Amino acid sequence: MNANMILPILVFYPFAGALLSGMIGAKWEKARDLFAGFVVISEFLLVLAVFIMNRGDGEAAILFSSYMPGICGRALSFEMDGFRLVYVLIAAFMWMMATILSGEYMAHHQHKNRYYLFLLATLGATMGVFLSDDLFTLFIFFEIMSLTSYVWVAQEETEVSLKAAETYLAVSIIGGLVMLMGIFILFQELGTLKINQLSFLAEAYRVNTYHNGGSRMRLYAAGACMLFGFGAKAGAFPLHIWLPKAHPVAPAPASALLSGILTKTGIFGILILSCHLFIYDRTWGILIFTIGVLTMFGGALLAVFSVDLKRTLACSSMSQIGFIMVGIGILALLSDKNLLSGILSDTVSHMEDPLEVLHAVYGTFLHMVNHSLIKLVLFMAAGVIFMNTHALDLNEIRGYGRKKPLLKIIFLTGALAIGGIPFFGGYISKTLLHESILAYGGGGLMKAAEIIFIVSGGLTVAYMTKLFAAVFVEKNKDEEKQKQFDENRHYMNKASGFALTGSAAVLFVWGLFPHAVMERIAAFAKKFMDCMYRSDAKSEVAYFSPENLKGALFSIAIGVFVYFFIIRRLMMRRGDYVNVWPKWLDLEHLLYRPVLLGFLPAVCGIACRICDSFVDIGVVGLRKTVYKDSPLPYERKEGNAFTEGIGRIMNSFQAFRNRLWGKKHPTHKDFVHLTASGIEDFRESFMIIQRSLSFGLLMFGIGLALTLIYIILW
Repeated sequence: MNANMILPILVFYPFAGALLSGMIGAKWEKARDLFAGFVVISEFLLVLAVFIMNRGDGEAAILFSSYMPGICGRALSFEMDGFRLVYVLIAAFMWMMATILSGEYMAHHQHKNRYYLFLLATLGATMGVFLSDDLFTLFIFFEIMSLTSYVWVAQEETEVSLKAAETYLAVSIIGGLVMLMGIFILFQELGTLKINQLSFLAEAYRVNTYHNGGSRMRLYAAGACMLFGFGAKAGAFPLHIWLPKAHPVAPAPASALLSGILTKTGIFGILILSCHLFIYDRTWGILIFTIGVLTMFGGALLAVFSVDLKRTLACSSMSQIGFIMVGIGILALLSDKNLLSGILSDTVSHMEDPLEVLHAVYGTFLHMVNHSLIKLVLFMAAGVIFMNTHALDLNEIRGYGRKKPLLKIIFLTGALAIGGIPFFGGYISKTLLHESILAYGGGGLMKAAEIIFIVSGGLTVAYMTKLFAAVFVEKNKDEEKQKQFDENRHYMNKASGFALTGSAAVLFVWGLFPHAVMERIAAFAKKFMDCMYRSDAKSEVAYFSPENLKGALFSIAIGVFVYFFIIRRLMMRRGDYVNVWPKWLDLEHLLYRPVLLGFLPAVCGIACRICDSFVDIGVVGLRKTVYKDSPLPYERKEGNAFTEGIGRIMNSFQAFRNRLWGKKHPTHKDFVHLTASGIEDFRESFMIIQRSLSFGLLMFGIGLALTLIYIILW
């Protein structure tokens, strides 16, 4: 098989599997479940084989490329480098585990056939996004992914789920349209949408505009539009409104994928903008860093005050996306700092000491990977809890996991990892990000950002402690319910147990070997993310030094304080968890709906009325001056001139007949009306005939007959 055919297979194989699963599921549900499992497992094994065969070339610029001309009016172009290889492997792994859990989770749900169809279709679209070689291909699969994942949110078809799906779709559509506008502007300015050409052309554009006294505002406008679209999918502030709504209503396996992978497609787009389009751009770095800080802290704060298991995890996803964006922003700032300080040589491909930038690259990428694997474990564990309790409110599921050691260990693994506890993956990536912030230095604002970074880590510890304590430590106030929870020992089947245990094991082993495993995988992203790339650059971070451990301990201390003095005192009344977050702070109802459905229509309506009034004044003025009014023409009640003429002639013959021989029995028919209605009936009948199959066959027969006559005679 041609190596370049691997990429189209990885993308389109799940789409074909989705269609076949839908056809199989129409008659055989069990066969459909097995077939869907076969598709995702074979997809994972194929990606794993590609990874094993190319692990030694992970730092290469391009491993595979494929070009498919004439598709979608332009072409589809795919490419695989180290970064893309790692992330399609993670995506395939997560889809495999989520699909295995879906067998038990969806056993008693309606519309299972639809669920599996769109589950596989979204896998294909996600692969298409990560493997895109240009922004046109990326946009095509980005929009397909938004449409197919919308079905996940609306799966239950309840009032709440349909409302959440509406919000998700609205954000996705608006974000996609704004992103498309940015792509148009970018193509007009640079003349290409190839991702690997953006850095060179953007630098040439910057130099050209500088020497000609021009402005980069059009390029910034393109970047801002695309950032809007990618940020909406990532769940960045203030476009995060769909996250806390979509996750609680979507099936748990779908929530794991929404949080763990689909948000990373947005991050992937932001990385393209930051590492390829706006290289060494301090303004862009400040923008991304600021959005990251707001998202990081805002998401953590929302998670602290949430009393719903999946909603807390959804807000946590928002916060962790903020950590990643902080890494992207500091990467841009460090690149600009090194450029201005003269560290770079004559070409921008080498630098004297690349470790500062390298740490930002490693920290950002590893936190992406950590968050994907962590949310897979946590959301699947939440799915098992919901599958048995049919509830997500902490007061209702309280104490469920007290006597379930396996589920407790699995959830604890994810909680410790996301909390940044030493010897877990989250600690490694957060340490690298913290090192990058310290390396940049800066004034008071950067110091404030560092404090917010540590506090956000502490809030993470607090809300994960809240979840673990509520589900696995505390007792339910209803003793009978607690007894039922304790007696529920067979809470998941072997397949679901394999999915959860396997995912948690990967997460646990992943964090134990930061230098031997994590950094080697992170090196795959250097070429894609590090514009100051040097293949011989190696990380030298002492992860467990007193200085780095001190930062983690500060976060843990803050988390303990918030849990005992805020959550336990402010959010608990009479032993129950209470949501004290004001409902009016919901940005969707506070800002977006009033603006989009109230203010903007009102403003546009007033503007249209004003314009309409001016047009009316102009028309009246012209009619009274240049184009003076003329008498109105004769207006017929029905028919046309032909039917009226025929009708009048028939009426005259009727009157003549009545005078000569119809005096005793005169006729009084209105032939003008009869002729008009007859013609109208004929037209309707003819239209019906035109639209019918028989008419089509008749026309085909006439055409065939005329063709034969022509052949015979001429």
